[in-house]
Amino acid sequence: QVQLVESGGGLVQAGGSLRLSCAASGTIFSLNTMCWYRQAPGKQREFVAEIISGGSTNYADSVKDRFTISRDNAKNTVYLQMNSLKPEDTAVYYCKLYYGWRDTSYWGQGTQVTVSS
Repeated sequence: QVQLVESGGGLVQAGGSLRLSCAASGTIFSLNTMCWYRQAPGKQREFVAEIISGGSTNYADSVKDRFTISRDNAKNTVYLQMNSLKPEDTAVYYCKLYYGWRDTSYWGQGTQVTVSS
């Protein structure tokens, strides 16, 4: 019913920047939270950032002052601006659309981010 298509991943040097995008399609209700998670090989999937429909945001401590999450409600799209990237940020990044009022989540396919040196 809901599809999430991610883009913007790639290879970047430490200290560089990338912007990830995730566009949701299908039946999208206005009251929702859009999130970013990431998973490195052999590690658990971890929370990165979230933004609710009203615009409030939360960040993991590890990215708090480097990443910025935003959304375009007209496009049903969430973005993650990643600055001052570190090798430790290397992971597959996943977006999620979440309806808290029905405890339902939809996940994207993931996009690879690799930070070198």
